[in-house]
Amino acid sequence: MGLQSALTTALTGLQAAETTIDVVGNNVANSQTVGFKESSVVFATQFSQTISIGTGPTGTLGGTNPRQVGLGAKVAEIAPKFSQGTVEISSSPLDVAIQGDGFLVVQGTQGRQYTRNGQLNINAQNEIVTTTGQRLLGYGVDENYNVQRTTLVPLTIPIGSAAVAEATRNVFLAGNLNPTADYQAVQPGIIQSTVLSNGEIEFPPDLAANDVAPVVPPNASSIGVVANTGAGNIGAGTYNYRIVYVDAQGNEASPSSAFGNITTTGAAGVDEAIDLTTLPAPTASESHFTTKRIYRTDATGAGDFKLVGSVAAAATSFTDTVADGSLGAVLDDTSVDRAAYSYYVTYYNTSNGLESRPTSKIGPISISDDGRSVRLAGIVPPTSGDFNAVRIYRNTQQGFDSYGLVETIPTSGSSPISYIDRTPDAVVEAASETLDINGPAISTGLELVHLTSFDGNGYRNLFPPGGGTISFSGKKGGVDLPAKDFEYTDTTTVQELINFMDQALGIHNAGSDPTNPLPGTPGAAVTGDSRLQFTSNFGAQNELFINPSAFRITPNGASASQSVTLRFDKTQEASLPNKTGAGATAEFVVYDTLGLPVSVSVSTYLEDTDGNSFTYRWLANSPDNEPDATGSNVDTTVGSGTITFNGDGDIISVSNASVAIERRITASTSPLSFELDFSQLSGLAIGDGSSLAAVQQDGSPPGVLSSFVITDSGAIRGIFSNGNERTLGQMQLARFANNSGLSQQGDNLWGAGVNSGLAVLSDPGSQGVGTLTAGAVELSNTDIGQNLIDLILASTQYRGGARVISAAQELLDELLALRR
Repeated sequence: MGLQSALTTALTGLQAAETTIDVVGNNVANSQTVGFKESSVVFATQFSQTISIGTGPTGTLGGTNPRQVGLGAKVAEIAPKFSQGTVEISSSPLDVAIQGDGFLVVQGTQGRQYTRNGQLNINAQNEIVTTTGQRLLGYGVDENYNVQRTTLVPLTIPIGSAAVAEATRNVFLAGNLNPTADYQAVQPGIIQSTVLSNGEIEFPPDLAANDVAPVVPPNASSIGVVANTGAGNIGAGTYNYRIVYVDAQGNEASPSSAFGNITTTGAAGVDEAIDLTTLPAPTASESHFTTKRIYRTDATGAGDFKLVGSVAAAATSFTDTVADGSLGAVLDDTSVDRAAYSYYVTYYNTSNGLESRPTSKIGPISISDDGRSVRLAGIVPPTSGDFNAVRIYRNTQQGFDSYGLVETIPTSGSSPISYIDRTPDAVVEAASETLDINGPAISTGLELVHLTSFDGNGYRNLFPPGGGTISFSGKKGGVDLPAKDFEYTDTTTVQELINFMDQALGIHNAGSDPTNPLPGTPGAAVTGDSRLQFTSNFGAQNELFINPSAFRITPNGASASQSVTLRFDKTQEASLPNKTGAGATAEFVVYDTLGLPVSVSVSTYLEDTDGNSFTYRWLANSPDNEPDATGSNVDTTVGSGTITFNGDGDIISVSNASVAIERRITASTSPLSFELDFSQLSGLAIGDGSSLAAVQQDGSPPGVLSSFVITDSGAIRGIFSNGNERTLGQMQLARFANNSGLSQQGDNLWGAGVNSGLAVLSDPGSQGVGTLTAGAVELSNTDIGQNLIDLILASTQYRGGARVISAAQELLDELLALRR
């Protein structure tokens, strides 16, 4: 029995040695496997044959120990050694080496698996995978690149496809704001339009060309004058006559020259009457004259000519029998001077003074001889009920461009009106009323389609009916402002237009900063003399200008735009008599949440001085401000505040530093809000002016993912082409209570075992797990020297066991030989 047990016992030793050699072979074979952990064999005795359990001490015997014979060895454990492997730099930034405890978590065919092999790659779906194809698991990010610590997901690095933008949060300004400006001499700039007219009010139509003509006096050279022996009342004396043509409305033309000079005795039945024969008749072109009036002097043959009577225009004779005491009205023998005359006709209300705009210019009508007049016919009377008279205006030889009132003619009915002008220049020049060529004044409630202007030749409706799009661009501080569009209809008012222009010009109204109200009265208004007026904010850099081509209109239904000439002139310059210390302007670009560029202008001017301090006002404008989703509000003002400096030129307070730009049309987050950092400004008397510049802002345009880094805490940080960085994912390391209890599953993978405990996930460097080194790998921890020694010892053990078997075999052979 003893020899047999020796054989089996020696066999267990051989088996133990073989296991050791297997494990050593595996260790040596994986000495170049990244992340490999070598193993060692732990042996234990199998069981023993007890010959005696021994005896305890007695009074006569000291006791004996047990007598047991061992029956061999067994493999108690093949234990992996999780000592740190050497960390070696690799050529891939995606490789990671774990320094310390922990395992990378991957998605394998058998579920969640673990590895120390940090050789990683990117697959076709931008996922991070191991060299054997398992997806690396960790915490992903949402659309805003915030880590979502809920579920492990395959981590991705979308090089070239992921994009990100950074909205501006801070703008840093630098420069010097000079305190030596004479702020009390600062005045805002004012610009005014030409005088505009209310085209809604009725006005007279233009006269036809043949309705205006000079009138030639009747030719008296062929008129016969003889005393008549018939009955009459003419007394003795000498008499002269003049005749006048009269039209159907009773308007007298210029009278003829005096004729007759006839002397009568006044004897009864001899010459008590005077006959006028061969009286001239109007020509065919003078058919509008229906009557001839005859005027005569008294018996002195001198003095005023007074009305004797009248005959039809075609009559050729007249008998005068009127006594001096019965003569009628005195002849008005005035006439226009020799000149070239032009006329205007208006409608007028004698009760409230309302007057329409005039007709187009009538004339000029040249008068080259004395004693002439001018007839105006075909004047259409008003029909609206707003007027009850017609006014005639005319220039003079001396005041060619000034038109004085000639006559106010009451109207009734609808028949065309005629008028014969015989007014001398002296009377016109002395007239207290002159023509307002621009017509009735406008109001803020007037519809745009009735807004007219006089351009020297006629009246133009600035905005055609039917509606359309007005495009407007002005200048501010000499800089062209971006064009803004305004949709108008037939009911859009002047107030709406000037509100739009006020917004497009970026005028900061006094109430835009309730905490520190702006000085002056900046903004838009309609003046008492019917002009559009815009008052700028203080500071020469805020001075406004509108050139004649600032407006363009695209009528509804039209494809091409047309210009609108609306001239503005400067009536007050935004100036500083003392130019030192004038403000400055900074132009810069910020970015919204979509990475779209947004232009901003910040201007400054000295607003106040108080003892040992002075205050500058800053005004911010952005042409990209979108206050409402319809685009009807084009206000470009986005912020205002004050900066106060002490006597050393240092900032002591800033009333407001926030800028808010609405983005209600663009799909980005609205408003885009950011802070102005004035900490780099000084307030020193340097040079003759001020300076201001934006030196830095923290926003950025869109950029694509161009590279990445992995931190020692396992965060994957993406670097975008615009310089921004974002977290793309968070690697997790798993640790176990008993690493040796893990199950090796091939491909450098481990699986949780029944004795490993549950995986505890955490960020590298926290909760007892190691850190990561990017761009490096952890080499195998196989100790070749130790394994070679173990191999020698195992080989020796194997040979020793074989010798035991050989010895037992020899003894058995001897035992068997006893039979022979």
